Amino acid sequence: MVLSFGYVGLFALIFAESGLLFGFFLPGDSVLFSVGLLASQGKFDIYTLVPLIVIAAILGDSVGYWFGAKVGPKLFEKDDSRLFKKKYLEDTQKYYEKYGPMTIIIARFLPAVRTFAPILAGVAKMNYSTFLRYNIIGGIIWGAGVTLLGYFLGNVVPGIDKYIYPIIALIIIISILPVAIQWWRSR
Repeated sequence: MVLSFGYVGLFALIFAESGLLFGFFLPGDSVLFSVGLLASQGKFDIYTLVPLIVIAAILGDSVGYWFGAKVGPKLFEKDDSRLFKKKYLEDTQKYYEKYGPMTIIIARFLPAVRTFAPILAGVAKMNYSTFLRYNIIGGIIWGAGVTLLGYFLGNVVPGIDKYIYPIIALIIIISILPVAIQWWRSR
């Protein structure tokens, strides 16, 4: 299925997952690993693939940031409602002042959080140059790192393509695990 996307489809998928509100359900980690594995089998060119994915991730997060910066504060201009309270905006701003840079990097590895972190950084008015710096670092570590891991394992482990579905399942479990543990603890 990933092969049918091609380079343009992969760019769009990573871009959407990284910064568009509806992209939170997309399977970024498993796709990156899969295309890296496919590149090791000659289905994609790794030298095209890695920069394409990194650029898509960085641009997606930047669009998410600007969306949050433009739309977010307007949601809080009106009187408090059930979902939007001025206190939430203040809390988000304090959080991003203290933890923003690391949040932008770590969020890359957490499904759904990856989509909302840049938007909330924009809502919180995180300094854009700081955001961009950590967006680039996170985009490189996540986009290149997970893709190259798939590529490396595809070159080192003979017949790994036979185990692609269990590997993808494991990646999904590993990427969801931190969120599940935090949810369990908060109960």
